[in-house]
Amino acid sequence: MKRTRSGTVTTIACGALLLAVPGFGAIGGTEQLDGLLTAQAAADKAAKASQDAVEKLDDATQDLVAKYRRVIENTKSITEYNEKLKKDVVKQREQLADIQDQLSTIESTSRDVFPLMQKMVDTLEQFVSLDVPFLKEERTKRVAGLKDMLDRVDVTVSEKFRRILEAYQIEMEYGRTLEAYDGTIGEGDAAKSVSFVRVGRVALIYQTPDGSETGYWDKNAKNWVVDNDYARDAKEGLRVAKKMGAPDLLWVPVPAPVEAQQ
Repeated sequence: MKRTRSGTVTTIACGALLLAVPGFGAIGGTEQLDGLLTAQAAADKAAKASQDAVEKLDDATQDLVAKYRRVIENTKSITEYNEKLKKDVVKQREQLADIQDQLSTIESTSRDVFPLMQKMVDTLEQFVSLDVPFLKEERTKRVAGLKDMLDRVDVTVSEKFRRILEAYQIEMEYGRTLEAYDGTIGEGDAAKSVSFVRVGRVALIYQTPDGSETGYWDKNAKNWVVDNDYARDAKEGLRVAKKMGAPDLLWVPVPAPVEAQQ
């Protein structure tokens, strides 16, 4: 008896033993036995072929089952991915609609902000022209750059506004710092090189390189006044501003307060 993975197939193997059957002779019995053996061999061969076919069919079935399971898993994965893509598309459409709303808002905001920026630059220009004349060329050039920038289409509204605020911030810092720099006063043949000491916006003092002349800017008269009484303070202010010495008390000319006019 032979057992296989798909079932049980029984084959009968006949031995060479021939039972004595009454009525058969020796020669006739041998021929009949050979026929039986041949038939049995053919049956065994056919049974083996059938068994091989069954095993091959079983293998093919297992392969198909495995492929089917992979297809099911792939289908599930693709379905889940498609669902995710649908959600992403919905979110992107919502974001696109939001961006379009923002663009329309930006256009409206740009129309409203431009007059404000123009007014801020004009105000800054007027302020610089009326302020104490320190770093006059640098500050005037900064304002001119802002005015040119307002007409440029390659600069975004946000960048224009940022640079205007930056200029205001610089002007605000001038009011609380001590600074020394070289420059000139006067024009033409009367121009002379001096060193300036700026004490916030409270005072602007100058002194010639040889220390022979010291003066300050008179805010009320809006001109330079020579006053050598401040020579020592100007020299000390230059030293402190250039970080060549520790801060010290400075005497500076401060204009008398005036009553504000309505």
